Amino acid sequence: MKLEYARSLLFLPASNGRAIEKARGLSSDMVILDLEDAIPDADKDRARRSAVAAIDEGFGTKLIAVRLNMAGTRWHQEDIAAFAGTAADYLVLPKVESAAQAERVYRECGRPVIAMIESVKGLMEAQSIAAAAGTAALFVGTNDLRIDLKIPAQAGREGLVTALQMIVMAARLSDKAVFDGVYNQLDDADGFMAECREGYAFGFDGKTLIHPNQIAAANTVFGPSLPDVENAYRLIAAASGGAERFEGRMIESMHVTGARALIARAEACGMGR
Repeated sequence: MKLEYARSLLFLPASNGRAIEKARGLSSDMVILDLEDAIPDADKDRARRSAVAAIDEGFGTKLIAVRLNMAGTRWHQEDIAAFAGTAADYLVLPKVESAAQAERVYRECGRPVIAMIESVKGLMEAQSIAAAAGTAALFVGTNDLRIDLKIPAQAGREGLVTALQMIVMAARLSDKAVFDGVYNQLDDADGFMAECREGYAFGFDGKTLIHPNQIAAANTVFGPSLPDVENAYRLIAAASGGAERFEGRMIESMHVTGARALIARAEACGMGR
């Protein structure tokens, strides 16, 4: 699957072998083995070894990524060295604040980088980070970004709207994928679904997740619906060039391009004809 088609991107602690084994049978499009926030300092080395072993064993057709420890920590260089020779599809780099940070990891490891935008400085540099050599996509680190912006913990996402849209625009300017941040309330299915719909409306390609029970909703919201797919096939079949009427609305070439893109995404998600 192309990264841009991923709907559900599940973070897992790299030290949790049981969760990793279970993840192989889940319907998430990507598994992200986390070496950073989910791992206590004393377990960092063990988690790195576990991640390497898990990648060697494979995850079938899922995309596989590893979230490295942040640049400047004592584990960062060892992380880069460990995954340079693995089959990891992507390396997730936390708290990126310059294009040079992403470029260096790509140059040293030879793996495409997903840059996490988690600070005001990173937000202001998001355009150049997205354009950097080796940057494949942007993740939004909403939890850290909230803290940096001094948004109250109990507040909704109203204060993040400008930041979220800036990150989407930065990614689109360089034709890169972009993914919404995690939702922390594991027992709030309605709230999670609402945030997925909001992220979809903002233009995100998919959503990063912290629990398997969030996968189905993310796949539903960020994946094409069957009626939309059927509509896309009809539109392409009916289009003859230029502006014309189709099922009560006006269409032109850009709508055909959009319909083809939607069908490609549907096929990647196993929904094509």
